[in-house]
Amino acid sequence: MDLKLLDAVASREERAAVAGFEGGGRDQLLPALHAVNDRIGWISQGALNLICEALHVPPAEAYGVASFYSLFALEERPERVVHVCTDLACRLKGADTVCDVLTEHVGAAGKARGGVTWLRSPCLGVCERAPAALTFQAGDPATTELLAPATGASAVLAAQRAPSASDGAPPVIHQRDGLRLLRRVGVVDPSSLDGYRAAGGYAALRNALRMGQAAVIREVTDSGLLGRGGAAFPTGRKWAATAAQPAGPHYLVCNADESEPGTFKDRVLLEGDPFALVESMTIAAFAIGARQGYVYLRGEYPRALRLLRNAIDVARERGFLGVDIMGHEGFSFDIEIRRGAGAYICGEETAIFNSIEGFRGEPRTKPPFPVEQGLFGKPTVVNNVETLVNVPLILTEGAVAYRSLGTEASAGPKLFCLSGNVERPGVYEVPFGTSLRELLALAGGVPEGRSLRAILLGGAAGGFVRPDELDLPLTFEDARAAKTTLGSGVVLVLDDLADLGGFLLRIAEFFRDESCGQCVPCRIGTVRQEEAIRRVLAAGSEERPLLREVGGVMRDSSICGLGQTAWNAIESAIDRLGALQ
Repeated sequence: MDLKLLDAVASREERAAVAGFEGGGRDQLLPALHAVNDRIGWISQGALNLICEALHVPPAEAYGVASFYSLFALEERPERVVHVCTDLACRLKGADTVCDVLTEHVGAAGKARGGVTWLRSPCLGVCERAPAALTFQAGDPATTELLAPATGASAVLAAQRAPSASDGAPPVIHQRDGLRLLRRVGVVDPSSLDGYRAAGGYAALRNALRMGQAAVIREVTDSGLLGRGGAAFPTGRKWAATAAQPAGPHYLVCNADESEPGTFKDRVLLEGDPFALVESMTIAAFAIGARQGYVYLRGEYPRALRLLRNAIDVARERGFLGVDIMGHEGFSFDIEIRRGAGAYICGEETAIFNSIEGFRGEPRTKPPFPVEQGLFGKPTVVNNVETLVNVPLILTEGAVAYRSLGTEASAGPKLFCLSGNVERPGVYEVPFGTSLRELLALAGGVPEGRSLRAILLGGAAGGFVRPDELDLPLTFEDARAAKTTLGSGVVLVLDDLADLGGFLLRIAEFFRDESCGQCVPCRIGTVRQEEAIRRVLAAGSEERPLLREVGGVMRDSSICGLGQTAWNAIESAIDRLGALQ
């Protein structure tokens, strides 16, 4: 390829960062960008030129990819950056105060001072310990420190010294009875394969290899397992459709890019039971005939990254990944981690494909569907972490036993992420059909002396539930009937002191920021939605007819789920809570 490069030269450090990528394909673009950003703290034009030469990517396209992600910087900035979450749960728990203290002692957000800068960040995925901040220090290697909960004083201290290389405390589970998906979290050492096996690990894969591919898919189908990422698509149907495709190779992608504000269940599974995901992916790969799998992991999850890397490496060393897995001749499978770089839209399944392949993380038009033409144009299964870790339960307990938990249309256990104004925030595991009131009671309810204002169910793309609706059974079918959604399992509690107007404005800002800009309804609609809410809050103007019109256009004509759901929570706040009058 005849590349036309700008007149900029890479430094020695930048060359060292890119050294391992010469001759790679375009799919190495995101890892190469990470390598430079991690080592230097930003990506210069000289470094971008070097990456383009190494991977044979046109400079304009490489720039388009690098500028797509919020964790990358294309202008020089200090090596130390403090990312302060200002999203929904952190906003309720005092993030604005943290930002005010940083502004006073460090300077305005985005301004370099004394070798450090700080930035307002979307959700960091540690909502149960809100407010949160993540300090990043470029270098070889780069280091991070998670502050959760953060205070103004701890954030200022983090800005003044190098990170302590702490990737956060292990997840805490507030319940122990009746756990299936979470039974090993906080009990078994997440770095120990022997500990995992002693607690039942790899019995399911052994069963799968004995049963055969068709029988595994049939068992998953009979279990009634639905996707846990929000769409609730039958997992067995997805696997069967991919397995039946004559084109090859087949791919498996685990969507671990949970960026929905208020969602952190997959992080808890990854940090507390990473070998479960490795085993689950291996079973799925066996069923669909895949030899290569990818975990697309949030760039803001340093602890999950460390523990998952260890689990993959150890599993490979011990014969649970690689060639002839567990002695089963002819079955080979391996897993590669791809780090995201701060883009909510990359949680959409086809946007993940583009990101892995080295393009901007923009959704593709469907059809063709991923089971036909997915990653690299080949048949692909995409499942999230929670969906996959249900599979070993099915293959050890059996589909009938699994289906006995929950309801006829919503089978099995479900993880919910409780955060906000609640006594014991965290991940809770309950059978489908448990009421919202029962779930809230498990978490201790709202703090003493406070009363419940509303619950945001399903995240920023979800809907609000009133206090008089707490007897709602938590199932896919009951949520639909109540004109709300379970989404990704977010249960974000607002008490009587919560600023509902400011909360809705943050939702609108979130969708404005995270729109990829590919389609006009979403690109323009999310901006108009935010502007209208600002006018209501500033002057009390009547904007509900305009909001409904804009929201309807986004819902009906956006390419993907981001634009189609960007109006959901605001609509439900207007209709159910009487907001924005």
